[in-house]
Amino acid sequence: MGEPAWQETLRLRLAERNVRESSFAPIIEQYRRLAQQTKLLKERNASLLRAVSSVKQNPSSSTVYVPGTNDANPVQAAYVASLESQISSLRDELATVYKTQGQNAQRLLAMNETLREKEELSRIDGEHLRKTRDEITVLRRKVDQHNELMAEKDRTVQVHLHDEISTLQLELGQIEERNQVLTKDNAKLLQRWLDAKQSEANKLNEANEFYEDMKSRRADVLAWQNGSNSQVRASSVSGKEDAPDAPGPTQTMVGNASGTTSEQDQTPNG
Repeated sequence: MGEPAWQETLRLRLAERNVRESSFAPIIEQYRRLAQQTKLLKERNASLLRAVSSVKQNPSSSTVYVPGTNDANPVQAAYVASLESQISSLRDELATVYKTQGQNAQRLLAMNETLREKEELSRIDGEHLRKTRDEITVLRRKVDQHNELMAEKDRTVQVHLHDEISTLQLELGQIEERNQVLTKDNAKLLQRWLDAKQSEANKLNEANEFYEDMKSRRADVLAWQNGSNSQVRASSVSGKEDAPDAPGPTQTMVGNASGTTSEQDQTPNG
């Protein structure tokens, strides 16, 4: 999980401040050394001036140092003291320089080690980069081959599809023609079926009309038969009185009427 934005901003600003302030560190160190040397020189000059003033106050004292004597020249003693203090400061500076040199040597060793590690990492990265470039080259070659193969397959598929489309168009045309023929045949068959049904309906209507005609005729025949029977009965009654043995036409008429009735009772289909 990343740090909050304000913490990152604060860290970046502190780093910038440290860089900005550390950029003047060498100059500040030089000024410090100059101030220290100036202080030492002022102290030496002050000691020399005190020695000179003491000599002026005591004119009998000699300014020449004679070896083997215990009397020390004040000027020379002040000068020696200033030189000793300067030597001490130089020793301190030399120790500081040695210390800095040791630190620099340690830093140099650390930097050399870091440089060696960086060089090793750079070599490894270079090896990885070389391998990656080789892999990229191989992959690009494979991609080119794949593109060529896909283009060839695309052309082949287009040719096959064109042939199949042409074949399907021909088959579609034949099927449409066959459908048209079948549609015409169906229309003809339907018309024939309708004509046949119309003919059957006409025949059925004719049969019904014939049946109705027969029914009406039968009714007429029955009516006529009933009238004839009544006449025959009347004549037979009168004939019995005159000639009882004379044959009459009753049986013949009844027989004809019954035969006609049996024929009329039949359906139009027989």
